[in-house]
Amino acid sequence: MDESGLLIFAVVAAALFFDFTNGWNDSANAIATVVSTRVLRPGTAILLAAVLNLLGALVSERVAKTISTGLIVPGEATQAIVLAAMIAAAIWVAAMTLIGLPISGSHSLIGSLVGAALARGGLSIVQGAGLRKVLEAMLLSPLLGFGLGFLIMGSLLWLLRRQRPHDVQSWFGKLQLVSVSFMAWQHGTNDAQKVMGVITLALVAGGYQQSTDVQTWVMLSCGLAISIGTAAGGWKVIRTLGSQLIKIQPVHGFAAETAAGITLGTAAWLGVPVSTTHTITGAIMGVGATRRLSAVRWGLGSKILVAWVFTLPCCAALAWTVYMLLHMLTGIA
Repeated sequence: MDESGLLIFAVVAAALFFDFTNGWNDSANAIATVVSTRVLRPGTAILLAAVLNLLGALVSERVAKTISTGLIVPGEATQAIVLAAMIAAAIWVAAMTLIGLPISGSHSLIGSLVGAALARGGLSIVQGAGLRKVLEAMLLSPLLGFGLGFLIMGSLLWLLRRQRPHDVQSWFGKLQLVSVSFMAWQHGTNDAQKVMGVITLALVAGGYQQSTDVQTWVMLSCGLAISIGTAAGGWKVIRTLGSQLIKIQPVHGFAAETAAGITLGTAAWLGVPVSTTHTITGAIMGVGATRRLSAVRWGLGSKILVAWVFTLPCCAALAWTVYMLLHMLTGIA
């Protein structure tokens, strides 16, 4: 295998490893609530989420095309940029998963791509309009999740106000199977596609394909990688989201998953990559706020917020450093 072949192999391997770590951290997004309410056993919930993540990854290319064409000026992206970005993003996501903090794989990926691009060519090769669009969507997604979670839960409380608690728990124990499946499927339509876009970006940069259409093998490998990561299960993150943020019953899980799934599905249809972590956490907090504001553990929420805030700049700085090291040690650019 020549030098070019080795480089694209390293890029794809690093991208799929990031996809794995993303699924590892984001396993909590789809299943934390259904595990905490004991509607499904952890192993069953993880298997369900893994399968639906894979299926969701295969239904569209819109988010992937945004990543491959909307962040770096066409013709300026290189395989070295993508490799440095994937290494940095994977390191950050894996570290946060090990300490139990749910963070945004999207922020990690985009911050790393921008940092590596800055290391190579400065601001001139970063598409400001595309980056701004993505960042605006990422800021709005947790707010939409919070608002929808509050609205759906508030409506359910009014509709079910005369029902017996035992009956409500029984009904929503079954309905939560639908909502968690919907959430896991939408997770695949958004998160796995981001890495599809990155691999496509590297293939175009290396001259292995001319168009930005996502190849079938890229779809399948990214879907499998995020599914395997989900199957690994980030248990510390699951506990953080599923039981430490608010006390959850099946009806709360149903409302949060439905709100997050709607938000993610809308974003995927528009082709905008958003943070699944931000969205479901916002939805959970919105659901909790319908009971009373003190029902949400805002102290824990603020720690999660701090991790989110630092993800973009930390990943950008880490990717800049990785790119410079790769360039210094190997000469690739």
